Amino acid sequence: QLQLVESGGGLVQAGGSLRLSCRTSGLTSDVYAIAWFRQAPGKEREGVACISTTGEICYYGDLVEGRFTISRDDADNAVYLQMDNLNTEDTAVYYCAAALSQWYVGGHPATFQSWGQGTHVIVSS
Repeated sequence: QLQLVESGGGLVQAGGSLRLSCRTSGLTSDVYAIAWFRQAPGKEREGVACISTTGEICYYGDLVEGRFTISRDDADNAVYLQMDNLNTEDTAVYYCAAALSQWYVGGHPATFQSWGQGTHVIVSS
């Protein structure tokens, strides 16, 4: 069974940076892509960024492109989300998720089957 564990969330001032980590364990050979999603209070879950197992970028959300960078380190079984120039609109619970089918769509949560528990990011003004 695949497990994903997020870390790195916290409280940061607007304009600051955070780096989120998603570490995978278990049946990682079944994974086609890892993506970050976020959900703010009262809002739907939205795609943030996605990277395939071959290292190709499969998605960046319009609101984060140019500020956030997704990367992977296969030696550490980890996917990272570097978040720069944060603003209050980035406040949310951030989840990493794995696509276990080749028919995933980078920014669509319904096409990702395995999820972590989430990590909170709070950006203060």
